[in-house]
Amino acid sequence: MTAEVPVRQPPASLVGAECELDIGPVAHGGHCVARWDGRVVFVRHSLPGERARVRITEGDQSDRFLRGDAIEVLAAAAGRVQPPCPYAGPGRCGGCDFQHVAPARQRELLGDVVAEQLQRLAGLQRTVTVLPVQPDALHWRTRMGWTVRADGAVGLRRHRSHQVEPVDVCPIAHPDTPLVGIEPRPDLRRIDTVVSSAGEQQVLADGQRVAGPAYATERVGERTFRVTGAGFWQVHPAASATLVDAVLDLGRPVAGERAVDLYSGVGLFAAFLGAAVGGHGTVVAVESDGAAVRDARRNLHDLPQVEIVNARVDQALRSGRAGDRADVVVLDPPRTGAKARVVRASCELGPSRVVYVACDPAALARDIATFDALGYRLADLRAYALFPMTHHVECVALLERR
Repeated sequence: MTAEVPVRQPPASLVGAECELDIGPVAHGGHCVARWDGRVVFVRHSLPGERARVRITEGDQSDRFLRGDAIEVLAAAAGRVQPPCPYAGPGRCGGCDFQHVAPARQRELLGDVVAEQLQRLAGLQRTVTVLPVQPDALHWRTRMGWTVRADGAVGLRRHRSHQVEPVDVCPIAHPDTPLVGIEPRPDLRRIDTVVSSAGEQQVLADGQRVAGPAYATERVGERTFRVTGAGFWQVHPAASATLVDAVLDLGRPVAGERAVDLYSGVGLFAAFLGAAVGGHGTVVAVESDGAAVRDARRNLHDLPQVEIVNARVDQALRSGRAGDRADVVVLDPPRTGAKARVVRASCELGPSRVVYVACDPAALARDIATFDALGYRLADLRAYALFPMTHHVECVALLERR
């Protein structure tokens, strides 16, 4: 006879369990760290130093860490405020992480996160001050992506979920954001709205324009930029000018130099780098997205010293299309970072300065560690609260050759 094989039971779910926890430090991702029965619990809607009743939202008995929401604050910490958004809170809209935190305290938390990532991933001890940018709380987001439910309700997704929280008016959205009242249809899943700095309003349904011009006109200083459809542009109205100023100040491009602008998008940094290096200098702008490149050719048509390369950044560097040398390199990679291959190839261009624009502190810290191993030290770092009420923070780092 064949012995019966015992059926292994799946670990018991802990979702829905409640516990009282002392809340520890903030962590990357919009939550704080607590401990329960030897497990780490990442707790949203909390602040360091609080004691809270926490409901577990993800995890089972076999997991080393769990996720949870602070559903009742038993002892509040300084900086806690009443959330101004009616859609914020446990189980509600997942777009904002810090509606319950005063803006100044939000910036302190963001600085702690950046410093922790630099220490843990790059071995650097650094105090990070996150600078405010106005508006610093509500009514700032100029580009919104709305999800459409099967019944036609329009809203934003709940945290780590595909469920839609119906939203009439989002408090962080720019006050001129167009209404999204579009006739529902079975195939409609996403609506994008844009308010440009020129005052234009656009509505796109599943990527197709349904209202407004075909492209947005964005102004930075004396220059204008065309951004077609749902193409990438910073979502805070002051972000582009703030980042341009930081890149130029840290990178110090001067007349006659050669600059390489990687992940150049529609040409924001390339335009101002081109003006700085002048007619006797050169800027090579590398971008893989075809629509962004078409916009960049229009946006940079008056700067013959700027060469636009339509290619993936790693391929352009490997093939030599980005050139064989640079005085300054500017990188503005996606959230996942530039990664080792691009960092290595950037260093092979021999720049004396590298300016790295980053929207994710963990990816930035990993790439800084790679730069450091290749002989480029972190010389300066600036951080900006360009996404108020959320855990996102924008950093601009200067790396200099030793």
